[in-house]
Amino acid sequence: MVTASFVWNVCKSSLTFGLIGLTISDRVASIVPVRGFSMSPTFNPDKTTYLGLFTDDHVLVEKRCLTDYKFSHGDVVEKHMIKRITGMPGDWISLPYSYDAVKVPEGHCWVEGDNPTNSLDSRSFGPIPLGLIRGRVTHILWPPQRVGKIDHRSFPQGGFAF
Repeated sequence: MVTASFVWNVCKSSLTFGLIGLTISDRVASIVPVRGFSMSPTFNPDKTTYLGLFTDDHVLVEKRCLTDYKFSHGDVVEKHMIKRITGMPGDWISLPYSYDAVKVPEGHCWVEGDNPTNSLDSRSFGPIPLGLIRGRVTHILWPPQRVGKIDHRSFPQGGFAF
Protein backbone atom coordinates (compact mmCIF):
# COMPACT_ATOMS: atom_id res chain seq x y z
CA MET A 1 0.00 0.00 0.00
CA VAL A 2 1.24 3.48 -0.91
CA THR A 3 1.81 5.78 2.02
CA ALA A 4 1.20 9.52 2.06
CA SER A 5 4.90 10.23 2.67
CA PHE A 6 5.86 8.23 -0.45
CA VAL A 7 3.40 10.20 -2.58
CA TRP A 8 4.66 13.46 -1.05
CA ASN A 9 8.30 12.52 -1.81
CA VAL A 10 7.44 11.63 -5.43
CA CYS A 11 5.59 14.94 -5.86
CA LYS A 12 8.50 16.94 -4.36
CA SER A 13 11.02 15.18 -6.58
CA SER A 14 8.90 15.68 -9.70
CA LEU A 15 8.38 19.36 -8.94
CA THR A 16 12.08 19.89 -8.21
CA PHE A 17 13.24 18.20 -11.42
CA GLY A 18 10.55 20.02 -13.39
CA LEU A 19 11.68 23.42 -12.09
CA ILE A 20 15.34 22.60 -12.77
CA GLY A 21 14.49 21.47 -16.30
CA LEU A 22 12.42 24.58 -16.95
CA THR A 23 15.21 26.83 -15.70
CA ILE A 24 17.78 25.09 -17.90
CA SER A 25 15.57 25.30 -21.01
CA ASP A 26 14.81 28.96 -20.29
CA ARG A 27 18.31 30.19 -19.36
CA VAL A 28 20.93 27.78 -20.75
CA ALA A 29 19.78 25.67 -23.70
CA SER A 30 16.81 23.89 -25.22
CA ILE A 31 16.08 21.38 -27.96
CA VAL A 32 13.84 22.62 -30.78
CA PRO A 33 12.43 20.85 -33.86
CA VAL A 34 13.06 22.48 -37.24
CA ARG A 35 9.98 22.29 -39.46
CA GLY A 36 9.70 22.98 -43.18
CA PHE A 37 12.17 23.60 -45.98
CA SER A 38 13.17 27.23 -45.43
CA MET A 39 16.59 26.29 -44.02
CA SER A 40 17.28 23.39 -46.39
CA PRO A 41 19.93 22.05 -47.03
CA THR A 42 21.31 23.08 -43.61
CA PHE A 43 18.26 21.52 -41.91
CA ASN A 44 15.78 18.94 -43.21
CA PRO A 45 17.64 18.16 -46.45
CA ASP A 46 15.56 15.02 -47.13
CA LYS A 47 11.88 14.86 -46.18
CA THR A 48 10.86 11.77 -48.16
CA THR A 49 9.74 9.65 -45.19
CA TYR A 50 6.02 8.94 -44.77
CA LEU A 51 4.24 12.10 -43.54
CA GLY A 52 7.52 13.57 -42.32
CA LEU A 53 7.57 11.28 -39.27
CA PHE A 54 10.94 11.36 -37.51
CA THR A 55 12.53 13.37 -40.32
CA ASP A 56 12.50 16.86 -38.79
CA ASP A 57 15.92 17.91 -37.56
CA HIS A 58 16.10 18.71 -33.85
CA VAL A 59 18.66 21.32 -32.86
CA LEU A 60 20.33 22.62 -29.72
CA VAL A 61 19.57 26.30 -29.05
CA GLU A 62 22.00 27.90 -26.59
CA LYS A 63 20.71 30.92 -24.72
CA ARG A 64 23.79 32.33 -22.99
CA CYS A 65 24.28 34.61 -26.01
CA LEU A 66 21.16 36.52 -24.95
CA THR A 67 22.81 38.20 -21.96
CA ASP A 68 24.73 40.65 -24.15
CA TYR A 69 23.17 40.02 -27.61
CA LYS A 70 26.50 39.06 -29.15
CA PHE A 71 25.49 37.79 -32.58
CA SER A 72 27.37 37.87 -35.85
CA HIS A 73 26.86 37.32 -39.57
CA GLY A 74 26.13 33.69 -40.33
CA ASP A 75 24.71 32.79 -36.91
CA VAL A 76 21.61 30.63 -37.09
CA VAL A 77 19.07 31.95 -34.57
CA GLU A 78 15.59 31.10 -33.30
CA LYS A 79 12.71 33.58 -33.13
CA HIS A 80 9.58 31.44 -33.45
CA MET A 81 11.34 30.17 -36.59
CA ILE A 82 14.94 29.33 -37.35
CA LYS A 83 16.81 31.62 -39.77
CA ARG A 84 20.38 32.77 -40.48
CA ILE A 85 21.57 36.31 -39.68
CA THR A 86 22.71 37.99 -42.90
CA GLY A 87 22.74 41.59 -41.70
CA MET A 88 23.65 43.32 -38.46
CA PRO A 89 22.83 46.87 -37.28
CA GLY A 90 24.18 49.43 -39.76
CA ASP A 91 24.54 46.96 -42.67
CA TRP A 92 22.97 47.73 -46.02
CA ILE A 93 21.05 44.80 -47.48
CA SER A 94 20.30 44.55 -51.19
CA LEU A 95 16.83 43.25 -51.95
CA PRO A 96 16.51 40.49 -54.56
CA TYR A 97 14.86 41.40 -57.87
CA SER A 98 15.10 45.08 -56.99
CA TYR A 99 17.49 47.99 -57.11
CA ASP A 100 16.55 48.92 -53.55
CA ALA A 101 18.69 48.49 -50.46
CA VAL A 102 17.63 48.56 -46.82
CA LYS A 103 19.75 49.73 -43.88
CA VAL A 104 19.38 47.52 -40.80
CA PRO A 105 18.49 49.82 -37.87
CA GLU A 106 20.28 49.75 -34.52
CA GLY A 107 19.08 46.95 -32.25
CA HIS A 108 17.85 44.87 -35.20
CA CYS A 109 19.18 42.21 -37.54
CA TRP A 110 18.28 40.86 -40.99
CA VAL A 111 17.48 37.12 -41.14
CA GLU A 112 17.04 34.87 -44.15
CA GLY A 113 16.43 31.20 -44.76
CA ASP A 114 19.09 29.19 -46.57
CA ASN A 115 16.44 28.20 -49.15
CA PRO A 116 15.36 31.58 -50.57
CA THR A 117 12.60 30.14 -52.78
CA ASN A 118 10.81 28.62 -49.79
CA SER A 119 11.43 31.00 -46.90
CA LEU A 120 9.37 33.63 -45.12
CA ASP A 121 12.04 35.91 -43.70
CA SER A 122 13.26 39.53 -43.51
CA ARG A 123 12.78 39.90 -47.26
CA SER A 124 9.05 39.68 -46.45
CA PHE A 125 8.75 41.31 -43.01
CA GLY A 126 11.90 43.41 -42.66
CA PRO A 127 14.53 43.51 -39.92
CA ILE A 128 13.73 41.93 -36.54
CA PRO A 129 14.63 43.27 -33.09
CA LEU A 130 17.57 41.49 -31.47
CA GLY A 131 15.50 41.33 -28.28
CA LEU A 132 13.07 38.89 -29.91
CA ILE A 133 15.74 36.29 -30.64
CA ARG A 134 15.42 33.29 -28.32
CA GLY A 135 18.88 31.83 -28.85
CA ARG A 136 21.64 30.68 -31.23
CA VAL A 137 21.45 27.27 -32.89
CA THR A 138 24.75 25.47 -32.35
CA HIS A 139 24.28 21.75 -33.11
CA ILE A 140 22.00 19.28 -34.86
CA LEU A 141 21.00 16.59 -32.33
CA TRP A 142 18.58 14.48 -34.42
CA PRO A 143 18.56 12.45 -36.67
CA PRO A 144 21.62 10.48 -35.54
CA GLN A 145 23.30 10.45 -38.97
CA ARG A 146 23.26 14.28 -39.04
CA VAL A 147 24.51 15.00 -35.51
CA GLY A 148 27.10 17.76 -35.57
CA LYS A 149 27.98 21.42 -35.28
CA ILE A 150 26.23 24.04 -37.44
CA ASP A 151 28.17 25.64 -40.29
CA HIS A 152 28.30 29.43 -39.84
CA ARG A 153 28.52 30.51 -43.46
CA SER A 154 28.79 34.24 -43.94
CA PHE A 155 25.87 34.63 -46.31
CA PRO A 156 23.34 32.21 -47.80
CA GLN A 157 22.16 32.28 -51.43
CA GLY A 158 19.79 35.23 -50.81
CA GLY A 159 20.65 38.90 -50.33
CA PHE A 160 23.96 40.15 -49.04
CA ALA A 161 25.27 42.97 -46.93
CA PHE A 162 27.61 45.60 -48.35
